[in-house]
Amino acid sequence: MTEDHPALAPAPEPQRLRHDAAALTAWLTTLVRNRDNGTLAELRRARVRTNAHIRAGWYGGDDHRDLFEQVAFLFAIYHQGRPLPSYGIGSLGAAARRIGDGTGRGPDNPGAQRLLDRIVASRRVPWRHLQHAVTRLRSCDQPPPSWTGLTEDLIRWNDRKARIAYRWSVEFHTPPVRNRDTSNEPRTRRDTTS
Repeated sequence: MTEDHPALAPAPEPQRLRHDAAALTAWLTTLVRNRDNGTLAELRRARVRTNAHIRAGWYGGDDHRDLFEQVAFLFAIYHQGRPLPSYGIGSLGAAARRIGDGTGRGPDNPGAQRLLDRIVASRRVPWRHLQHAVTRLRSCDQPPPSWTGLTEDLIRWNDRKARIAYRWSVEFHTPPVRNRDTSNEPRTRRDTTS
C-alpha cells in the first residue's frame, strides 16, 4: 500500500554523526602549522562560543560536541605562541610523569602528584585540572598527551570497564624502563699471539 501512497511510507531515520578524534587533531595541528593564530585565539576563549568552537564541535558528532570543544581549548592553551604543532605522546598519566623540575618529575614531584590525584579522583571530566596539567606541561617544555588519545579517553571517562582514571594513575606511577648497561660487565681478553 505504501507504493500507492508515498506519504504513508515511514520517514527514513536521520543519520547520526559519529565523532572523529583523529580528524580534530589533524585540524588543530593544521591551525598551528598554518599559523592561524586568530582561530587558535578564539579557541582559548573558554567562556565564549565562537565559530572556532563550533567547528571543533563538528568533529564530536551528535554526542560529543562540548567535549571536542573543550579538548580544542586545551590544545590551543598548550600551543599558544608555539611555531610547531605537537600531536602529543601517550596518555595524560604518562604525560603527567613529565611534569616537574630539577628536584623531581612525576611521582617524585609533590605538585605533579597532587595534580594527578585531583584528576583521577573526579567523577566528572575534570576540565579545570586538565587545563592545569596542560599548562604545567607547557611551562616545563614537555610534550602533551596524545590529543587523539586524550579525546578518546575523555569520551570513555565514565565507562567503568575502560577505567581511564585508574589507567592514568598506573601510567603515572609506573617506574621508567631502564636499559641494561653492559659496559660494566667483565670483558674477556683475547690472546692475539700467533
